Amino acid sequence: MAGIYLHIPFCKKACHYCDFHFSTSPVYKNQMVNALRREILLRKDYTGSEQIETIYFGGGTPSVLSADELGMLIHEITEHYPVSAYAEITLEANPDDLNPQKVKEFRQLPINRFSIGVQSFFEEDLKWMNRAHTASEGYSSIKRIQDAGFENITVDLIYGYPLLSGEKWKYNIRELIGLQVPHISSYSMTVEPATALASFINKGVQKPMNEVQSARQFEMLIDELQNAGFEHYEISNFAKPGWHSRHNSNYWEGVNYMGIGPSSHSFNGESRQWNISNNSKYIAALEGNKIPFEMETLTVENRINEYIMTSLRTSKGMDLNLISERFHSDYSSKIIEAMEPFLDKKWAIIEDHKVKLTREGKLFADHVASELFVEIGEMR
Repeated sequence: MAGIYLHIPFCKKACHYCDFHFSTSPVYKNQMVNALRREILLRKDYTGSEQIETIYFGGGTPSVLSADELGMLIHEITEHYPVSAYAEITLEANPDDLNPQKVKEFRQLPINRFSIGVQSFFEEDLKWMNRAHTASEGYSSIKRIQDAGFENITVDLIYGYPLLSGEKWKYNIRELIGLQVPHISSYSMTVEPATALASFINKGVQKPMNEVQSARQFEMLIDELQNAGFEHYEISNFAKPGWHSRHNSNYWEGVNYMGIGPSSHSFNGESRQWNISNNSKYIAALEGNKIPFEMETLTVENRINEYIMTSLRTSKGMDLNLISERFHSDYSSKIIEAMEPFLDKKWAIIEDHKVKLTREGKLFADHVASELFVEIGEMR
C-alpha cells in the first residue's frame, strides 16, 4: 500500500509562526493546479502497482481551492493510480473557507476526512497568531462539517504560547470534547528562524516561549483527552478508538508515499526526494514536462535512525525484533545498551521487545531518539 500527499501552496494570510512553503498571492493558482495534474501523470510509476490507501491535501491551505479544482486533482489520481475503494481522503481546511456553499460542494467529492485548523477558540489568540478566521468561525466550521454528514474530523490546537493560560487551554480542549470531534492533533508553539514570530522575539517585541509552560500544558492535554476516552497514539495525536489517522500513521510506520507539488517530499524505503520550494519555478518546470526535485539514497544508518525517531513517537513503540530482522541484531543490542539511562529515569520501558516512552519520557522524545541513533562506524 502507499499514500499520496499533495501540497497546495496558497494561504490567505501568513500566520506569524508558520515556516511551511506557501504564497499569499493567488495569481498562479490556475497554473499551479495544471502543474499538479501534470506531475500526477508524470509520476504514475513511482508507487508501482501498490494500491493507494490514503490521499492527503496539505499546505498551505488546500481549502482555498474550489471543489472543481480539487475534483480535477482527485480525478487525475484515480485515472492513473490503483486507488482503494476505501481510501482515506483528507482535506486540510481553514474555518473561514468552510462556508455553507463550499461545504455543500465538497460533499459531492470523495473527500471523507477533514483536518480543520482551529488552533484556538479565543479571539485575541487568533489575532496574535495572525490567523485568517475568527473564534466563531472555528465553532461554526466544525458544526457545519458535522451537519453535512462528515464524521471523520480532526481539529488542530496549539499550546505553549504566552497568551495561553492554563484555564484558557483547558477551555479549548473541553470545547473540542464537547463538540464530539473524534480526533485531535495538538502542537507546542515552536519558533522557526525565518518567521515573523522569531523576528518579534529577537526585537524584544514578543516574549520567548516558555518550556515549563509548554510541558505543563502538554500534560494537561494528555489528562483531559485520556479522561475523555481518547487514545494517545502518537506524541501530538489523540483519537477515539477507531479514528486514528491512516495517512499519518503510515508515515510513522515507514509506508511508502509520494509527494506532489512544490516543497513536497516522497519516500520509497530506499530513497527520499523533495520538490523545489518555489511556485513559479515549479510551474515552469512542469510546463516543460520536467519534475524539479532533488534526491538522496538512504543509507542503512539513515533508515535505522528514521525508524527510531518515528516509532518512538507512537504508542506502538520501537520494535527491537523488527530492527534485528530488517537490519542486524547488533543494532538492537546497541540500542538496548543506550537505553539504560532512560530506563533508570523511567522515561521508557521495554515491553515484549518494544521500547515505549512513558508519560514523562514523551516530554523528551526528540532527545531520547537522538541518544539512541546508531552510527555505523561504531558498529565496525
